[in-house]
Amino acid sequence: MASHPLAPNPTGLPPGLPKADYRNAMARLGAAVNIITTDGPAGRAGFTASAVCSVTDEPPMLLVCLNRSASVYPAFKANGVLCVNVLAAGHQTLSALFGGKTPMDERFAAGNWSRKTTGSPMLDDAAVSFDCRVLHATHAGTHDVLFCEAVAIAIGGAAQGLIYFDRRYHEIAVPPQH
Repeated sequence: MASHPLAPNPTGLPPGLPKADYRNAMARLGAAVNIITTDGPAGRAGFTASAVCSVTDEPPMLLVCLNRSASVYPAFKANGVLCVNVLAAGHQTLSALFGGKTPMDERFAAGNWSRKTTGSPMLDDAAVSFDCRVLHATHAGTHDVLFCEAVAIAIGGAAQGLIYFDRRYHEIAVPPQH
């Protein structure tokens, strides 16, 4: 990864952290659970990810981190489009299917899907879905950071979300308004 003026490389710092220490610390960083999907000339594919975040609202852009060694990587790279499906409470089984070695047809058979602008599968009962085109990608360690412009959005009716924290799923609910 190229250096940036805001990220100087000071001298005298110890070598990097051990991988296990970093992973244990990151388990304490709660994150939304998402299923990222694509479809196009390279085929339909999808995976579970928590490494997703907003970048800017002008243009509407988010980022998705994708491991270059993942079996789905070639499809995402070639298709150039994706949908970020933010999971709701009750989607733990679907998340596990897309996070494992389950064949693609079985993954998609477990949910109800529609399509908007890009043709990427959009989960009908997601908390929210962002239909995106990939604008560019940057290598960062073992992953590509995909910068994606949202071209369509579908907001679901779910009043409960799903997060991953301390290596477990947790359902969160919006408290009732008084």
